[in-house]
Formats: sequence, C-alpha cells, structure tokens
Amino acid sequence: MDTTIFETHESNVRSYCRSFPVVFDYAKGSILKSVEGREYLDFFCGAGALNYGHNNDLFKQRILDYIEQDSIIHSLDMYSVAKADFIEYFVRDILAPRGLDYKLQFTGPTGTNAVEASLKLARKYTKRTNVFALNGCFHGMTLGALALTTDLQQRAGGGVPLQNVVHCPAPYQYGDEHALRAIEDLLTDDHSGVEKPAAIVIETVQAEGGIHVFSDTYLQGIRSICDRHDILMIVDDIQVGCGRTGTFFSFERAGIVPDMAILSKSISGYGLPFSLVLIKPQFDIWEPGEHSGTFRGNTLAMIAGKAALELVHSGEIDRGTQAREAIVKDFLTQRIAPMSPDFAVRGVGLIWGIDTKDGALADKIVRNCFESGLIIERAGRASQVVKLMPSLVIPEEQLLQGLAIIEAAVKDALGVA
Repeated sequence: MDTTIFETHESNVRSYCRSFPVVFDYAKGSILKSVEGREYLDFFCGAGALNYGHNNDLFKQRILDYIEQDSIIHSLDMYSVAKADFIEYFVRDILAPRGLDYKLQFTGPTGTNAVEASLKLARKYTKRTNVFALNGCFHGMTLGALALTTDLQQRAGGGVPLQNVVHCPAPYQYGDEHALRAIEDLLTDDHSGVEKPAAIVIETVQAEGGIHVFSDTYLQGIRSICDRHDILMIVDDIQVGCGRTGTFFSFERAGIVPDMAILSKSISGYGLPFSLVLIKPQFDIWEPGEHSGTFRGNTLAMIAGKAALELVHSGEIDRGTQAREAIVKDFLTQRIAPMSPDFAVRGVGLIWGIDTKDGALADKIVRNCFESGLIIERAGRASQVVKLMPSLVIPEEQLLQGLAIIEAAVKDALGVA
C-alpha cells in the first residue's frame, strides 16, 4: 500500500513508522501482517502496551460482550459497574496478596498524565517544589514529566525551561554505593545548593535509557533515603510493570513499597489507553477535581484490564515470563555477546538489550531484522542498544525464531559469517 497519504498529511512528528515503513492491518498474538500479507514477528509490543500479545481472545470477547449490552463507555469519574469490578479485583487479587495498601487514582489515559498527577500530589503533600530523578531516565513528554526526562533532544522539544528537577547519577554510572552517596550528600551537605525534594522518581529498570536493571540493594537504598529524609518514593512502572520483569510490579523483587506507583501501557491488557496512580492512603490529600481529565478511567480498558489481571493472578504470566527469560538470557549471552568485545547484554524478565556501543551498528541490526520479518527497536544513549521486548505469552517457537533473526542480523551488520 502506498504510504503517500501519511507522508503528505501526517505531521513530521511521526516516528515509529519511519523504522517500520509498511501499512499494517492485522495483528494476533505476536504476529503483525501488512496489507500485502507479509507477516512480522513482534518484539516491540507497542512499546510495552501489549505485554499479553495482540487481540487476546479472552480480553476481546469481554470487550465485545460489554459493548453488545450497550453498557457505559464514557463516564468521566462517575461510578460504573466496570470500574467497581476492576477496583474490587485489583485490590483483592493483586494488591492484597502482596501486602500492598494503595488508593487508586484513575488519571487521563496516558502514562505521562499519571506522572504529572504523581508530581502534583507529591508537591502538594510535602509543600516542596524540587524533585530528584536519575540520569538516563524517561518519564514522558508533557512538561512536568519532560523535566524529569534526561534525553537532550526530547527536552529541547519542550520549548521552555524545564525546572524544579535535580538529576542524580544512575547506579550504572558510578556503582550503587557511590550513586546512593551522591544523593545522600545532596541532602545533607549544607553547601550542596540543592533544596530538599518532594519526591525521588525512578524506574527500577531504565528501559528507554538502555535497559539498565537496578539492583535490589540500590532500590532498597533509595527507599531508605526516602524514609530517613521524609521524601516520597515514586516508582514509574509504566513500561516495566504488568509482569514485564517476571513479577507484576517491577519493584517486588527488592522487597520495597513505593509511596506511589504509576501504571499504564499494559494495565489495560489490550493496548487501550489507561493509566493509574497507586497512592498510599495517607498521601491521598487531593481535593475533588483537583486533577481531572475528560477521558480519565477508560471503561473498555477496565473491562479488558480485569481479564488481564485474572491471567496475572493465575500465575501463568509470571511463570511463563521467567521460563522465557532463561531462553533469552542464554541465547544473548552465549550466541550474541561473543560476537564483539564491545557488546554488553543486559536485562531481566522479558526486557533485554544488546548494547552495541555504536548507534549506526544498532540501526543496521534493527533494519536487518525488519527486512527479515522482525519488529524491534533501539534505546539508550545514541540509540545504541537493540531492545528486545517480546510478548510475555509468546510461543517458544516464535521466540526462538525471533532470536535467530536477531543473530543473523547482527552477523550481517558485523560482516561475519
């Protein structure tokens, strides 16, 4: 199909279509099809919005049944049966078994809106304006979230000064101990020139930052700093939550409890827009309507999302992700890493990166993959990390097929047999 209609009339801001320049019209499981009928394996998953694959039959049927009954579709933040069912299941079967007690805030449907809400609430509660974030982080494209984000090109798009955020060293830059000490020094040195923050906002795995997995020790250290200095700990679980790391919440492995946690992307299960801020009850001091939005609380997303939570609660997702993690880790460390002394392999669960140390090389690998029928993207500084993010329920045969495509693509890019 001719893509002229898009290139002529759609804004230059379009991005992913430049890497995958075909028109898609079918998706099922881990397979996408173009209008010409060519199949592509999906190791991209809607940037993490499709952890459970495309058009899951159970999720789809729940949505169709709901629509067929002429049930409420748009309800702002009014009460609905769909919302009651989602909240009940989420609290009873996701939070309670993990010993978590959170209030649920249904924000506008994008992850960045949920980030903005968490920032506003942290500042309102503490009456402080400053916030700490980490080098290499990505938290969104609206101005508050963009102030947290460190990519210079993305920040330049804001067009105004991005203020009230101090960026601290990430643990992979100087080691856990030094990174934690740097934050401690900013808080305790009366000549640091830095105001005490309302919150420290982190990802437990920097995804767009290049697949950097933070250690349990580091995450526990951040929790300790926040406790000792009366600072809120906010975990952005937008991309690496909902089972991506092998547990529903990415912070579970560290045995910590954030003061707020942010979910979006795959929380709907079906790729529908949906975002949540989880808030410890003592911090929920919002006035009615103080953070609003016409499309807060996507009802169809709640229907599909509850079905996805049922799948999570069954244990199938965690077990399957952990089993597939072993396959991916073994393949990358045994077959890919030895191809170049410059390569580094990093990851957890089913989010992995091949750090090539060369943006042009990573671009060549990703383009080779696409030509061979695999959709995969890049991340990190200079976009030098090839980022693997297959579905958490991808059949093993398709997983191995995708890995074989990556191996062939790397060999071709390196010019080796």
